[in-house]
Amino acid sequence: VYGLFALNVAVQVSLGLMQPGPGAWVSGVSLAGITSFYLLVRTGLSRHLARDRSLTLHQSVFGVLVTAWGYAIDPPLRGAIIAIMLLNLVWGMFVLSQRQAFGLYLFGLVSLGAAMVYGATTDPANFPAAVESLHFSFAAILMTAVSVLSVNMAKLRAKLGARTIELRAALERIQYLAHHDELTRISNRRHLSERLAAEQLNQRQHGHVMSLVLIDIDHFKAVNDSRGHAVGDAVLRHFAATLHTTLRNSDFAGRWGGEEFLIVTPQASAETAAALVERLRDALEAASFDTIAPGLQITFSAGVAECAPGEDLHQAIERADRALYQAKQTGRDRTVSE
Repeated sequence: VYGLFALNVAVQVSLGLMQPGPGAWVSGVSLAGITSFYLLVRTGLSRHLARDRSLTLHQSVFGVLVTAWGYAIDPPLRGAIIAIMLLNLVWGMFVLSQRQAFGLYLFGLVSLGAAMVYGATTDPANFPAAVESLHFSFAAILMTAVSVLSVNMAKLRAKLGARTIELRAALERIQYLAHHDELTRISNRRHLSERLAAEQLNQRQHGHVMSLVLIDIDHFKAVNDSRGHAVGDAVLRHFAATLHTTLRNSDFAGRWGGEEFLIVTPQASAETAAALVERLRDALEAASFDTIAPGLQITFSAGVAECAPGEDLHQAIERADRALYQAKQTGRDRTVSE
């Protein structure tokens, strides 16, 4: 655009419609300015000057000043320059905020008005006051219309931006709920199954064993019936938090269903997994449930199954479930390995 503007100025100078000195100055300044903006944006220095890395507002203000200058030195074609002033407003329509768009409109109107007053005062023969008044009213009507459109466009962008943020937050929430149990904040059964399948693939590739631990909170139904579901929910959350603190970095666990939890211990034998269960038991004994319900004590039963490379996961989980059933049948608050 600035290149075409400079070319137009050169043509006017060659035709004798504009004086060479002012024409050279306005062309030189406009080309130097746009080159500077290009280098600032291209080199990344613009991000240190404004949030908008393209410097849209700065370029628009520069364009307004050059346009007003061009109006003051180009009497024959000054009416056409009003269209260039409109282009400066349209330039930032899809980037500027409502406040910036309105401010640019006022700045453009004042700058163009100042150029008209300057011309009518210093060169009334080429800038008749009556004609300049008509030019100003015409420019004001057009610039106001473009400004209203720009402001409305900024409002629409702001609404779309807010909706985008809301949708992104909702998507993150949905993704979180798809992988986590809403009550305990640890992995749910679906996510746990996905991670377990991925770990089994890794197990087959490297040929190491892993162990599965199925845990059931003892007499949890009695806690719910006697203390209420709110207490039961608090127990599940407290248990999950305690479980999380006892896992190794490579281990992962989740809520398998109801009061049951599944722990996966990669590259660990049944003995290693059983030792982890005992650490959990010690941590649970040390943890106080008095803040949930005075005198409340929680224990759990656990079944451990070592899963060999290539073994069907469902069979391994069934073996852990059988071991858990045996632990409950033989008195609860204990660990049985199969």
